[in-house]
Amino acid sequence: MIEVTPEQQNFIQDDVSTRLHHLANHLSQIQSLWNQDSSSDLMLPLVKESRYFLEWTVPDMVKADDIDRACELVDLGRVLTHWLFHWDKIWSDTEQKRVAQGQTQDWLRRVLEIADTQPESLSA
Repeated sequence: MIEVTPEQQNFIQDDVSTRLHHLANHLSQIQSLWNQDSSSDLMLPLVKESRYFLEWTVPDMVKADDIDRACELVDLGRVLTHWLFHWDKIWSDTEQKRVAQGQTQDWLRRVLEIADTQPESLSA
C-alpha cells in the first residue's frame, strides 16, 4: 500500500478543477520568476511540487474518463522533469531559459483551459 502524505491528503480532497487551479498558480509563479530572472532556488521547489500536483491529479482524470486531457498533463510532467534533469544547463543558457519561459506561459494557459471546462464525456 502506498502511504499518502498529509500534503497529498489535503490536496486530493479538492475536486480536479481546484487542483488544476493550484497547479496553474504554481505555473504563474514560475512564469513570474522566469520573467524576473530570479533565483533558481525559488523556482525549483515550485517545479517539483507541480510534478506532485500532476501525479495526484491525473489518475482521477483517467478514472473520470478524461483521458485526452490527462495525457496532455502527462506531457507537462515530462516538460517539468526535463527541466529538473537539465536545470543547470537551462539556467545558464539564455536561449534555453527563454524556451522554458515560453513553455511555462503555454502550459499555464492550457492548464487554466482544462481546469475551467468540463470533460467532453461529462458535458455531452
